[in-house]
Amino acid sequence: MRPDKPAPAAGALRGDRGQILAFVALTALAAVGVVAMAAFVLDVGSWFRAHRATQAVADAAALAGAQALPGDTSQARAIALDYAAKNGGGVQAEDVQFSSSTFANDTIAVRARRTSPGYLSRIVGVASVSVSAQAQARAYNIAQAQYVAPFAVNRRHPYIEGSSGCPCFGPGNPTTIVLDTGNPSLGAFKVMNVDGSSGGIGQQTLADWITRGYQGFMGLGWYYSDPGAKFNPSRVGQALSQRVGSDLLFPVYDQTRRQGASYQYRVVGWIGFHLTGYTAQGANGSLTGYFTRVVWQGIESSAKEPFFGATVVKLVG
Repeated sequence: MRPDKPAPAAGALRGDRGQILAFVALTALAAVGVVAMAAFVLDVGSWFRAHRATQAVADAAALAGAQALPGDTSQARAIALDYAAKNGGGVQAEDVQFSSSTFANDTIAVRARRTSPGYLSRIVGVASVSVSAQAQARAYNIAQAQYVAPFAVNRRHPYIEGSSGCPCFGPGNPTTIVLDTGNPSLGAFKVMNVDGSSGGIGQQTLADWITRGYQGFMGLGWYYSDPGAKFNPSRVGQALSQRVGSDLLFPVYDQTRRQGASYQYRVVGWIGFHLTGYTAQGANGSLTGYFTRVVWQGIESSAKEPFFGATVVKLVG
């Protein structure tokens, strides 16, 4: 007969149980570690997205506030706060500050702050984190302008440099821009070849420059006048009618030279004009409305003068 197997010693049983307990403890710790790592990965991703959203609010609020610069910090702050409030909040009045670069108070800084909750990270005691972002935007003078309309304005216009305190903007300063030189023999009617070409402009091109603006970038310097009056043809009239009630950007000149087909204007800047009406009578035409501050498409300039209220707004930080 086969002998019975001897029973394990009591000490051996206790050792096995100790190994099992140790294994269970290590497994539990590993599980906690895995959960903590998962919490870290998931929540950090959430916090990263929250930071990006906060940065977007700061960027947009700064760009919106800069529309009122340079100078009007009260309006700029109000615009920035309103924009931030409508896009997630996190910006208080003290989070909007101003500084000066080219012009006085031409730069706005916006700081946005939010609290982003933790989810799985609560297991390791992290209930939430604070995220913040800052952005700066600046209003620049214009070096090259896009979408320019082809009507030249004299720098010595009474509402530009004709009196102390001007340029004078807004509907309280209505004016009329007469589209002639006062001397028909010169062959110029303040219609400018904004693309830098010389000679006559086709009616469709002129109409496009009125309705959509010149699509290229117009720099400073000498530009040819479009010889002849083109106010009566229907395309120009229709184009002007479409723009009534809207803002256009006009080139501002300070000198002229030559005559006839070689007549030229020296462009020194740009000014916004809100068109309220027009007339077209043979060789004469006129635009009615008022000068206005505008934020426009273009390439920024660090030059302070001459400046006629048209700006390019860019993020600078």
